[in-house]
Amino acid sequence: VQLQASGGGLVQPGGSLRLSCAASGFTLDYYYIGWFRQAPGKEREGVSCINTWDGSTYYVDSVKGRFTISRDNDKNTVYLHMNSVKPEDTAVYYCATGARQCRVSAMGFWGQGTEVTVSS
Repeated sequence: VQLQASGGGLVQPGGSLRLSCAASGFTLDYYYIGWFRQAPGKEREGVSCINTWDGSTYYVDSVKGRFTISRDNDKNTVYLHMNSVKPEDTAVYYCATGARQCRVSAMGFWGQGTEVTVSS
């Protein structure tokens, strides 16, 4: 059972990036999957979560209108589409699954992180 996050890298302010969270060993149907991030010196925070059963989503205020979470059940993958990125989006991004609250404490299984750096 594994969650594999990928897609991070260096992007300029205002640019776009797509992160992928691929599940293996289980199917993403009927799961609550989230993207979290941890910037240097800061606590890990919930960025966006999706209920793969009904498609309902959550976004933290700082990314609303810029990030979009989506899922591809055929590929067993959840994506985080990051648009109009800002330097403050710089962080290590993790995907995780757990209870239906987009909070670090609600997640019970974590993938490894993928680093996103927003800089000119």
